[in-house]
Amino acid sequence: MDKLETLWHSTGLFHLSGGQLIMLLVCLGLLWLAINKKFEPLLLLPIGFGGLLANIPVAGLAESAISQAMHFGSQDLLASMAQVLGMDADAGREALYKAAEGAGPAVQDQLHHLAQKANYGDGILYLIYTVGLMTGIFPLLIFMGVGAMTDFGPLLANPRTLLLGAAAQFGIFAALLGALALNFLGMEFSLADAAAIGIIGGADGPTSIYVTTKLAPELLGAIAVAAYSYMALVPIIQPPIIRALTTAKERTIKMEQLRPVSQTEKILFPILLLVLVALVLPDAAPLLGMFCLGNLMKESGVVSRLVDTTSNALINIVTIMLGLAVGAKLSAEQFLVMETLGILVLGLVAFMIGTATGVLMAKLLNRLSHHPVNPIIGAAGVSAVPMAARVANKVGLEANPHNFLLMHAMGPNVAGVIGSAVAAGVLLNFAG
Repeated sequence: MDKLETLWHSTGLFHLSGGQLIMLLVCLGLLWLAINKKFEPLLLLPIGFGGLLANIPVAGLAESAISQAMHFGSQDLLASMAQVLGMDADAGREALYKAAEGAGPAVQDQLHHLAQKANYGDGILYLIYTVGLMTGIFPLLIFMGVGAMTDFGPLLANPRTLLLGAAAQFGIFAALLGALALNFLGMEFSLADAAAIGIIGGADGPTSIYVTTKLAPELLGAIAVAAYSYMALVPIIQPPIIRALTTAKERTIKMEQLRPVSQTEKILFPILLLVLVALVLPDAAPLLGMFCLGNLMKESGVVSRLVDTTSNALINIVTIMLGLAVGAKLSAEQFLVMETLGILVLGLVAFMIGTATGVLMAKLLNRLSHHPVNPIIGAAGVSAVPMAARVANKVGLEANPHNFLLMHAMGPNVAGVIGSAVAAGVLLNFAG
């Protein structure tokens, strides 16, 4: 009987908490959205599956060896680790774990050695998160892959659309102020937390993840889920906003055909863009640098093998790893809090404001410019590439079946990617 009791105590069911059960259901919901509704399946599927793995009790797939030893180790092991920390073992497991998190590298090494001697090892999701997200390497590699698939031609042919991409970033800073305002309602968002939440408004998943890992890693799960969910909902969120802010006549405006862009312009642009922005805002250099490197490789035409690897195999592998790493942060302690609801609401508001300000800027350009500008393309200023441009094109075709706006909308869409990277640099400099 004692053996059966010991076996029962070693199962995940015995250790399953209510919070973990809820998170397992949340992760199953993410998988359903990815598979059934096709909502950003490339990211939501590995995020959802990573969340399932992270919330399996006792498995420790998303925990370090020290964390597992602190939570599940014997009293003798706990006493040894408490001695290393200079604490009393009676302080409790949670108190010892918090002390271990704030300990220096030398103490961490001693604790890790004790945990390994007791046969506790770092979980696979913890290792992926540590290697890929704590260093920031995964979002940067994805940005390089996105750069290798990006065409700056529409932006170079119509440089005015850069203003549309810039205007659409207004939602980022509106959400930042909104997050700080929620502190008056009892939530606790620091300036760094607010900056990480605000970046959701750029509708750029890798940028959101990069900024969050630097400023507020404890919010990564909620922010990543919000960012990719709203990117998937672009076809639902944007059309009503476009129609509300434009007249039927404005939506039928036909834009002039874009001029041809030379190969020399396409080669020089990523180099000049990086140098000019990085000199003014060095914090934007990592994201923008990898983006411009990928684009330069594509436009140079001399490294086709590297472009093929970057835009296919590499970005696909990193996307899997990134999703699993984000899923590792979907723990009940960090996700099932009131702050998560605030993040989801602010992310939606930021995205809507970004769409609206892009459309309003396009309306202003149309009035001031000698060349017609269809305000619809302003909505593509959020950097959900290429979905926002496709949505703009679809709304344009509904108003005028002969009005093809896709290439015109790609200009502000690409400008939005640049704008979100610059906004990320500003936030890192301001709140980092």
